[in-house]
Amino acid sequence: MTIKVDNVNKLAGKADAAAEVFETLHTLVHLFRNRQFRALRDGPQAVAITHMEAKALAYFARHPGATLSELVAHSGRDKAQIARLIAGLRERGLLLAEADPADRRVQRLRLSPASAKAQDAVRALGDRLAQAALHGLSAAERGQLLDLLARVRANLDEA
Repeated sequence: MTIKVDNVNKLAGKADAAAEVFETLHTLVHLFRNRQFRALRDGPQAVAITHMEAKALAYFARHPGATLSELVAHSGRDKAQIARLIAGLRERGLLLAEADPADRRVQRLRLSPASAKAQDAVRALGDRLAQAALHGLSAAERGQLLDLLARVRANLDEA
């Protein structure tokens, strides 16, 4: 019996097949997000943002008028870290804030028109990239892939 050795990661043997699955998933997601961020940085909107900034903007795109505290609860990140992130996005004009009518101390956040356009562009590019990535897979194969990934997620939820 021969044992395959991965000279880059020094992995060997059968147990490494599981690690290889997750390394491949990580690589795919990284490649997908890299293409999105590059298009955002180099596109007509020309917005250079970090991964965490993109996640925050995407949250406010899905939840316009949400608060910093709601983002903290959603993300599980430190409140001070999120506050700095939001302050930077507001300074760059990517997020707008308005006082909550019921409690003037609370700031309701939403995308600026520029960042809304950028989010639309990223979403559209994501749709095109997803179609390109799945090109050649039948509907049955796509369904099978989703089923397999759902099983992996269920296994992780149970672990």
